[in-house]
Amino acid sequence: MSRNRPATTPSTSPPVSRISEPDSFFYWDGDTLVVNILGKPAASKDAIGKPKGPQLKVSVTAAPKDGKATDHMVRFLAPLFGVSPAHIEVVFGRESIHKQLRIHAPKKLPPVFLDPTDAT
Repeated sequence: MSRNRPATTPSTSPPVSRISEPDSFFYWDGDTLVVNILGKPAASKDAIGKPKGPQLKVSVTAAPKDGKATDHMVRFLAPLFGVSPAHIEVVFGRESIHKQLRIHAPKKLPPVFLDPTDAT
């Protein structure tokens, strides 16, 4: 059983987060994690940063052309959530720095989702 889940939670439940603030950068919709992103394309490295208000800063090395930075972001984030890129839906912001992602049934969570002060 994952250490992100309480012992009484069935294994099909999503990992449990300690954040439940209404102005948080993410929330759960059933087993789908909805994340508001502030993207930084053409960065020096791919990285998840710290929350900036109701958004999570995510930097990617890809250039912001025709949604390629967003596609790269999805491929970067997928293994961090233990899902394939096909399980990440871009709700809006494909060609914007402001975007929302729906991650269907993530199997794990990056540390910032468990403790927002633990981001890199």
